[in-house]
Amino acid sequence: MKNSQRLTASFRDPSGFLFSGNGSIYRQINQAYHENYQALMESGLYEKLVSENLLIPHKEISVEPAEPSLAYKVIQPEPIHFISYPYEWCFSQLKDAALTTLAIQKLAYQHGMSLKDCSAYNIQFHRNRPILIDTLSFELYHEGEPWVAYRQFCQHFLAPLALMAHRDVRLGQLMRIYIDGIPLDLASQLLPARTKLDFALVSHIHLHAISQRYFAGKTVHKAKVTRRMSSTAFLGLVDSLESGVRRLQWEPRGTEWGDYYQATHNYSLEAVEHKLTLVKQFIDHIQPTSVWDLGANTGLFSRLASNQGIPTVAFDIDPAAVEQNYRACVSGESTHLLPLLLDLTNPSPSLGWQNQERKSLLERASPDAVLALALVHHLAISNNVPLEWLAKFFASIGPWLVIEFIPKSDTQVGRLLATREDIFPDYTKQGFEQAFKSLFTIHRAIPITDTERVLYLMEKHKDVRENFNPS
Repeated sequence: MKNSQRLTASFRDPSGFLFSGNGSIYRQINQAYHENYQALMESGLYEKLVSENLLIPHKEISVEPAEPSLAYKVIQPEPIHFISYPYEWCFSQLKDAALTTLAIQKLAYQHGMSLKDCSAYNIQFHRNRPILIDTLSFELYHEGEPWVAYRQFCQHFLAPLALMAHRDVRLGQLMRIYIDGIPLDLASQLLPARTKLDFALVSHIHLHAISQRYFAGKTVHKAKVTRRMSSTAFLGLVDSLESGVRRLQWEPRGTEWGDYYQATHNYSLEAVEHKLTLVKQFIDHIQPTSVWDLGANTGLFSRLASNQGIPTVAFDIDPAAVEQNYRACVSGESTHLLPLLLDLTNPSPSLGWQNQERKSLLERASPDAVLALALVHHLAISNNVPLEWLAKFFASIGPWLVIEFIPKSDTQVGRLLATREDIFPDYTKQGFEQAFKSLFTIHRAIPITDTERVLYLMEKHKDVRENFNPS
């Protein structure tokens, strides 16, 4: 295929890789994976996994491979709307991804196969359900062989979940540092002593870490350290991991914004209803095909888009808010809303090999519309981001912007200024509009009932769309 490009996130597996061409994503299956792919497709495992929404469906397609000398087949997976990473997931998202991985392993075993790869990055949230996207993660199972992906599962799923549940939910961010999974010796040191009373955590983290330390640096023949594992022991290992993951719990409480709309704030019921009406009107005017809600809290306004079938990503900095949002999505079967963790002042960067293996936030997608509600004052005052820089930031994301300005007279802004000097002379309605007018056309500016807040509908200038450089 002319102008095909191998994707930088897919280079570690000799079985195949992803590549792009003609505006689509394809997966090349190499000759080295021929036997395992045939087993996947002919054993009934593929059909079973797809029917249970555990594996992304694909179709075999006749296009030129990116590397013909290695190729066996090319497949085209069903597209994923937005690629997210484990350090952007809340606790329950990571837990559901772990349980999905184990469910896949059980089904694979029933069909004579096993997962050779348990990377959390192989799971994505598709229609708000965790699903495996790596078709090449399976291999034929041979009686007596241990589970080769066992350590990877512990590092990518069990260790971060245990740390989040038993120590601090924010330790999930270690996945951003250790993209190959949290080292088990580190997890063992960080976990409280009481976890040594939990059989699963003792077996799969504490003792596992001791075993790794024992064999580290030793030159021992593989045959001497690889013990045969009976089918009973193999299944027992998977069952033990599953029960251990299921017992891990975290409740969203004790954070500032997790109960924002239920707690005391300076929105009257009339103000909330008016704001909801305005945001819906603006969305109806834009008619976007995708939406990002930045500072979404628990997703109240995100659902104005997602309930219309518009793929919507709801970002928030607060783990409790994202957790509540995700749980509400699962219980309400919201298939078009994806809640994710994001600190806008320190967004997900490019990571991995040559800083290209995991893409930064703005490299992954560009929505039609951005919602920035009750957000600007946090960035401008709490984090000292100039209004002009905020305008450039929003202009770098998408063409349409629904944004709320909250003046200094508002009690929420007053709270931010209560313990610091007011060094923000330009933080006024006029200063805000002036900063954004250079990049956006302001179509609407409507005061919100019972408040001094103003909701804006803005569109990026056409010449800015064509020639924009955010630097």
